Amino acid sequence: MFLGLRRGSSIMTERTRPFKEVAIGGTFDVLHRGHKILLRTAFRAGDRVLIGLSRNGFVKRLVKNHRVDPYLKRKRELISFLKRERLLDRAKIIPLDDPYGPIINDSTVRAVVVSRMTKKMADKINTIRRRRGLKPLPVVSIGMVVAEDFEPISSTRIRAGEIDREGYLARIRRSRRIALTHA
Repeated sequence: MFLGLRRGSSIMTERTRPFKEVAIGGTFDVLHRGHKILLRTAFRAGDRVLIGLSRNGFVKRLVKNHRVDPYLKRKRELISFLKRERLLDRAKIIPLDDPYGPIINDSTVRAVVVSRMTKKMADKINTIRRRRGLKPLPVVSIGMVVAEDFEPISSTRIRAGEIDREGYLARIRRSRRIALTHA
């Protein structure tokens, strides 16, 4: 099952969250606008959100082409965001040591929340769940959040200096700053 949540739809209101518990997972390096929209979607979909955060050893096995902040720094940034959004009391952050986490065995999770880029991982999770005799999870998916240049926002692009955490192009941001200081 594939679900797309839209702003203003009845399933997005606090009173009518469709799932008791949903799961989301990732590295959440350089927490950016795309991550925040994905997290907010998860909290609109579920009363409780299980957030799998990739541990350092797992991140190394992913072979990212840029450095990734240590687990504890990424966890602190995630907690800080959840506090600002008043969502921390509905969240449970767990360490991830593999791509699937506990949801391949957990019958309390009712849905998985992903971006279109990670939808294939949700499909793999559901395949494993079926083999283990568990029901497949509905998949709540959001589109990729794009930067000013209409390319997806990513930690890789931020680390490369192409864009900032909000998706603004680096050269345009510098030009605006220069223009403001000379005004």
